[in-house]
Amino acid sequence: MFGPPGAGKGTQAARLLDEFNLLHIATGDILREAVQQSRPLGLKAREFMDRGELVPDDLIIPIVEEKLGLNRDKGFLFDGFPRTIPQARMLEETLGRLELEINRVVFLDTDQEVILKRLSGRRVCEQCGETYHVTNIPSKRAGMCDRCNGKLVQRDDDKEETILKRLGVYREQTEGVLGYYRDKGVLLNVDGSLSIEETYPIIRASLK
Repeated sequence: MFGPPGAGKGTQAARLLDEFNLLHIATGDILREAVQQSRPLGLKAREFMDRGELVPDDLIIPIVEEKLGLNRDKGFLFDGFPRTIPQARMLEETLGRLELEINRVVFLDTDQEVILKRLSGRRVCEQCGETYHVTNIPSKRAGMCDRCNGKLVQRDDDKEETILKRLGVYREQTEGVLGYYRDKGVLLNVDGSLSIEETYPIIRASLK
């Protein structure tokens, strides 16, 4: 599942995971799991994480392989991974060894204007964490949480300047990967400006 910040990846992924009973593979989550369980690969990864460094591909891929190997009876959904062409190639080799393959790569292709509108309008209760949107999901009282009466604030991540930086990083990381999977004929481009209810049937039909 690919898409820029604000494209709705999380919402669509949650539905897919539930309906198709898929294994969710987000590299950050499985790295933390390997560390918490003190598995050998996790202990190696922890050395990099403790130094604040990125865990190298030649360690991430074996951790992914280990996770897949422990759940051979399930389909799987990669969330924001692979991020680079070398990772995509290493992942393909790994899946080949496990006699698995990627059947579909979903790209929620979303215009910058739509993303800015979605994210910059988001407000979060600083007390309970409930999320709202100034136009799509407004609170009953402006600036106040319906659940706990806490103050609604705009996170730094949702300010326009930060959003534009995040989009720039995303494009640098993923454009090549999308081309890689487009060439393999498994890429599904979905209009990210569609509503949640309009988007899911398109993705679902491509998997069925």
